[in-house]
Amino acid sequence: MEASDSITRDWYLVYCKPRQELSARVNLERQGYEVYLPMVNCRKRSGSQRVSKFEPMFPRYLFIRLAKGLDSWAPIRSTIGVSHLVRFGLELAQVPENLIIGLKAGANSEGYFEAKQIEIKPGDRFRITEGVMEGYEGIVLARTGKERVRLLINSINSSMFNFEVPDDQLELIG
Repeated sequence: MEASDSITRDWYLVYCKPRQELSARVNLERQGYEVYLPMVNCRKRSGSQRVSKFEPMFPRYLFIRLAKGLDSWAPIRSTIGVSHLVRFGLELAQVPENLIIGLKAGANSEGYFEAKQIEIKPGDRFRITEGVMEGYEGIVLARTGKERVRLLINSINSSMFNFEVPDDQLELIG
């Protein structure tokens, strides 16, 4: 939708269908809406290699700029990739302009963010984020290779065991 100096446009939150944020962005832009989908360049394991992959910073969400009362919001709901506009009760979830400005300012010159690598050291508490041990928490015993760490896990029956896991399957616990 065309921007005008006299029309106030605010940012709102769109909830997308699973893994369809890019499709939703493209289809909303084709309809003339101004959208923002912050992307992160992260390193992911693909087989035995680690590859760079762009992913949405906020999975299943993107931002859309609309003029309340002027822009037609009906087509948004039926746009490919869109599930619905986020609401709090009857009101659409409005996103502060400063948040969008801050996000855009934090992106690099190509417009995306670089995922920060977590420094993993013995004694750190971590949660496993994927694989058969997803959800288990443990303590890092040692780094065993370039991309693997050995964890000590307290299992459900209170027995302790240790094993190795790829470091990209861990998240630091406060």
